Amino acid sequence: MLPLMLFIPCTIVITLVIVLLIANFSSGEKKVEHNINRLYASDDPQFIRSMSLLLGPPVASGNRFKVLLNGDEIFPSMLEGIRSATETITFETFIYWSGVIGAEFATALADKAQDGVKVHVLLDWVGSSKMDHRYIEQLKRAGAEVIQYHKPHWTGLGRMNNRTHRKLLIIDGKLGFTGGVGIAEEWTGHGQDPGHWRDTHFRVEGPAVGHMQAVFMDNWIKASGNVLHGPRYFPEVPEAGDGVAHMFSSSPTNGADDMELMYLMAITAATRSIHLASAYFVPDGLAINALVEAARRGVKVQIITPGQRIDTHTVREASRACWGDLLKAGIEIYEYQPTMFHCKLLVVDEFLVSVGSTNFDSRSFKLNDEANLNIYDREFAREQTAIFDADIRQSQRVTLDDWLNRPLLEKLIDKAIPLLDWQL
Repeated sequence: MLPLMLFIPCTIVITLVIVLLIANFSSGEKKVEHNINRLYASDDPQFIRSMSLLLGPPVASGNRFKVLLNGDEIFPSMLEGIRSATETITFETFIYWSGVIGAEFATALADKAQDGVKVHVLLDWVGSSKMDHRYIEQLKRAGAEVIQYHKPHWTGLGRMNNRTHRKLLIIDGKLGFTGGVGIAEEWTGHGQDPGHWRDTHFRVEGPAVGHMQAVFMDNWIKASGNVLHGPRYFPEVPEAGDGVAHMFSSSPTNGADDMELMYLMAITAATRSIHLASAYFVPDGLAINALVEAARRGVKVQIITPGQRIDTHTVREASRACWGDLLKAGIEIYEYQPTMFHCKLLVVDEFLVSVGSTNFDSRSFKLNDEANLNIYDREFAREQTAIFDADIRQSQRVTLDDWLNRPLLEKLIDKAIPLLDWQL
């Protein structure tokens, strides 16, 4: 038996460790725990009204959107935007690694900072762990502000599991970019081989860019304590088109369940079709129920997720463990074959398009800081559906028989996955 003088300190240490683990792996916020009732369809004006008011901010009209496929289209457009800046650049990303494209972004941002443009860069500490620190020094020497989000510190150990997964680039408060891309060599090219990933990003003009800037400011204030405002960051933005959209965010410290709520509401309102592209597809019970109910009322549900070419095989095993009820309901699930599939896209009834950083898993729904742009535009939605169909043609469908007859080892692994899926 431990002496009393040792027992008490050991008890205190163990208690502190348990408290930190609980704080680190849970949001502490009230969660969505019940199925959402279907009260209206996606073509009912109440759908946009509810999405707008529950998620915020209200939808804004007068926007224009452009889809960018893979690095060959994404990076030149983003770099062109950076080089066009005259007032401000705000940039928040999860992945920023070393390599040619990382160096090119660092140089472009540093050049603008040297020209007098106010440059603010927010990098997730975990996601930028492979970044050459010379890039950070280059940016700081040029006059840019660079902050690593939730860098470990004894005063914030409870936040270590909360990462910013948001992907936002805003130029002069008037031009915005969001989607799935990270700043790394894997995203260069055109998805032509396993070393070059398949992804989609979006270029935005119009009043919705102000929403994007506000989302960036949410984490910038948390990380720096400094409020950036005024016409350099929030200028009056003229209409650029006729698209309707709003940008919204989620965080364990503020609306942790907003992303899952959005998905559940959109799926519940679906009448004809749901197209879901997800790099990490690990639905919880509520999401599975919503998708199954949609299929049962006649909605055609198609899902694309990565195949064996994936960066995290644990996530793929966790995903496949969830597919039984979905496949039994007639939902079509496809695994993308050529390379890692990193897209994050939801299209409902060829009307709503939701794009951004959010994966269809518990980590995005509960633990990460995420941001999505919801676009309500039939022509744009049809364009995204056509791209989705092209991705299906490069995917392999998994049938219920395939799933039931998967290898025994995979079935055994399935039993252990539920213990981990809240962290995936």
